[in-house]
Amino acid sequence: MTTADHRTATAARPPAAIADAYDLLLIGWSFVRGHVLMSAVELGLFEELGKEPGTAEELTARLGLHERGVRDFLDALTALGLLARDGQTYRNSPVAEQHLVPDRPGFVGGFLAMTTRFMGTGWDGMTAMLRTGRPHGHDAGTVPFDEVFRDPHRLRLFLSAMDSLNGAIGPELARRYDWSRHTSFVDVGGARGNLAATVLLAHPHLSGGVFDRPVMGPFLEELARERGTAGRLAFHGGDFNTDPLPEADVLVFGNVLHDLPVATRRSLIAQAARRIPPGGAVVVYDPMLDDERRVMDNLVLSMIMMVQSPAGNEYTPAECRSWMEEAGLRVEEVFALPAHATAVVGRRPD
Repeated sequence: MTTADHRTATAARPPAAIADAYDLLLIGWSFVRGHVLMSAVELGLFEELGKEPGTAEELTARLGLHERGVRDFLDALTALGLLARDGQTYRNSPVAEQHLVPDRPGFVGGFLAMTTRFMGTGWDGMTAMLRTGRPHGHDAGTVPFDEVFRDPHRLRLFLSAMDSLNGAIGPELARRYDWSRHTSFVDVGGARGNLAATVLLAHPHLSGGVFDRPVMGPFLEELARERGTAGRLAFHGGDFNTDPLPEADVLVFGNVLHDLPVATRRSLIAQAARRIPPGGAVVVYDPMLDDERRVMDNLVLSMIMMVQSPAGNEYTPAECRSWMEEAGLRVEEVFALPAHATAVVGRRPD
């Protein structure tokens, strides 16, 4: 194929379909891929791998990094084609070996670093997070959303964004999961109840609830009136970090666990397993990493979580399964949802 033929074929190729709000967000976050690359250049990763391949643990020590972000970082670079992974060992890909290792004839890393710094991007926290394990712009122990909850205008904007994300997930979760076996559910961290209302409208036999910060209560009442679910959608005000979870046949954790420390994830699932009856279920969904850790978009989402949240990162369905089985639940379903999410369903034995 000639260059002209290639250009014609490329121009004729239809653009990738934008399926939901997460696809739009990933377009806006496409600069994160550049930061993944630039952090690797700044840290000397390609130079170090030019000397000798290494595992995530070895590279953490050799580069003086914090263990928190390294594995997702290396797997994101692998998904970008800049590293290759053999088992647990990483090495430079041929293109990285040729163009990103100093003193190689084709090295472009210096020019890339210079022009990136010159242009500026305003998202400088990734390298610092990789060195310290702490998110950008937040002290250890702070909760980034606290400031959002204190500002009604920002909170409404936040809730609108949440509606757009779970607006794609809700109809598919209502369709994909067999709700006929249950009579009640509670969406833990369900914001103003958009997903819960969608499930209720699809399944008239259900009663539903949302467990979230008390500040969400008026917003949920407003939505329930608008959607016609006021008599069936209850609000439970509380903080799952300190307050007990409500009881229901099904407890849903959607886009919640990935913002929490692993110990808290395990604790919440264990508590949820005690709050559902025999035959009840715990449903967890997040933009989980694939078990092979090769899907680029979700690896980027995990890096975003780590830079923005003190303990956030994405996780695999296998990890979620282990937390559920540890809590005495039997995992019976794992299925894909819109917005790059994966759902894992654990059932309490009868």
